[in-house]
Amino acid sequence: MLADFKVATCKADRLLKSVLIVALSVIAMRVYAATGSWSSEVPSVLVAMSDRAVSSQPIQPPAGAPVENAAIERIHWRFQMPVNAPVNAWLCHPEQCVPLTAMRGSTTALAGKSVNGPLYLRFALTPGQRPVRVQGLQVIVNYQ
Repeated sequence: MLADFKVATCKADRLLKSVLIVALSVIAMRVYAATGSWSSEVPSVLVAMSDRAVSSQPIQPPAGAPVENAAIERIHWRFQMPVNAPVNAWLCHPEQCVPLTAMRGSTTALAGKSVNGPLYLRFALTPGQRPVRVQGLQVIVNYQ
């Protein structure tokens, strides 16, 4: 009788360990799947006025990207314009805009915000400046 109890206890321990290993594996895969990055390019914009900012097309994760409930960690941006015609630039999330001081760089200022919200690049001329085409608009979003 005692031998049967020991065998049953041993089998239960092995089953519990197997279930625990599977559960931890599933949790680890979900954590791994939730970490990633996506990139997007949008068409150029013509910035023609100093009193009205121009926004790019919405910048969103590609269809099928596993970003549900994910939060932004870091965003890298890049755009091109004539060096002698700088414009004011911002990277915008529905909750906040961040001023950009260079044509390329990265920021954590939007960290923690939803990765699902569309991003925009916004541009405005300084008073008296001639129209400028800004092109090569790209962002890379790292998320958790």
